[in-house]
Amino acid sequence: MIIVTGGAGFIGSNLVKGLNEAGEEEILVVDDLRDGTKFRNLADCEIADYADKDRFLDQVRGQGLPRGTRAVVHLGACSTTTEWDGRFMMENNYAYSKVLLHAAMERVVPFVYASSASVYGMGPEFREARECERPLNVYAYSKFQFDQYVRRHLAAAPAQIVGLRYFNVYGPREQHKGTMASVAFHFYNQIREGGRARLFEGSDGYGPGEQRRDFVYVGDTVRVKLWLLDHPEVRGIFNLGTGRAQSFNDVAHAVIEWLGFGEIEYIPFPDHLRGRYQSFTQADISALRKAGYEAPFLDVREGVHRYLDWLAEQVG
Repeated sequence: MIIVTGGAGFIGSNLVKGLNEAGEEEILVVDDLRDGTKFRNLADCEIADYADKDRFLDQVRGQGLPRGTRAVVHLGACSTTTEWDGRFMMENNYAYSKVLLHAAMERVVPFVYASSASVYGMGPEFREARECERPLNVYAYSKFQFDQYVRRHLAAAPAQIVGLRYFNVYGPREQHKGTMASVAFHFYNQIREGGRARLFEGSDGYGPGEQRRDFVYVGDTVRVKLWLLDHPEVRGIFNLGTGRAQSFNDVAHAVIEWLGFGEIEYIPFPDHLRGRYQSFTQADISALRKAGYEAPFLDVREGVHRYLDWLAEQVG
């Protein structure tokens, strides 16, 4: 059995679907369904069982991982960057992860977990090295501190441990995220409803809408995780992005091209974000390539069009 925590969420449910497409249905999904709308992410997936995240943690603390566990993919976390309850964030993201890590090592099974590119703060270098890591909020700190904990255990670990630092992921099954959903999702809805995508004016030396991020299609993140599960010899902390920054204008133009109509409206840059906004991110993926992952990543146009094809199917 493969355990996927956060399996009803955005990245998790896409992994569950990807596992299904690879012929795997012995999957235990662990999540928190107080937001019941997330069930839709799993409605077309095949799983063996579901467990509430708190009850699952109690079980693991008392009995260890279920017998027959073959791998743990730990994607569950509070990812709200505006949450400043540090005690909650460290308990939910850091302490929970430590319990699962040690349980996986006791069972001698692979442990693949979600870190975050937020550990790099404002950059400017996005490389898996301590000197590049400057978390700016407590969410980022919770991810950074678990990476630090993992680094202390990697050498002696009896099985695979991999941390994946996600950059700006977009794609199917993210609707439940609301304001935290990707800009591709928001631009699509803005243009359909009002004919215009709203982008920020220039900042930090970038022109209107020219702030750049490493936008990575969720299907590509699934392929990386499936590859890792097939290569248990690979260990470490890796960036998960395309290695190619593209502008918010690129995303908006891809949506407009797919829809066949729409315009861009530039709105004033918010004062409260000045000095706190990532105007540029770009994953250094040389470590992932060196580890042996060779598959290409979709660019913004390809990924956005694939995503909007999926959204159209859901409506139709």
